[in-house]
Amino acid sequence: MAVKVDKATCTGCGACETACPVEAIKVVNEKAEVNEDTCIDCGVCVDECPVQALSL
Repeated sequence: MAVKVDKATCTGCGACETACPVEAIKVVNEKAEVNEDTCIDCGVCVDECPVQALSL
C-alpha cells in the first residue's frame, strides 16, 4: 500500500516531496507522484499537504 494522490486537488507545491523521509514522492508535471515501492506509509506527507490532496 502507498499514499494516494488526488490529482484533481494536487497543486504541485512540493511540500510532500520535501517532507517525505524516504524520497518516495516527486512532483512531475505539476502533480505529486508516489513511488509505491519506496513509500513506507508513514503519513508525513499527508500531514504536510496544504490542500489535503494526499491520503493513506
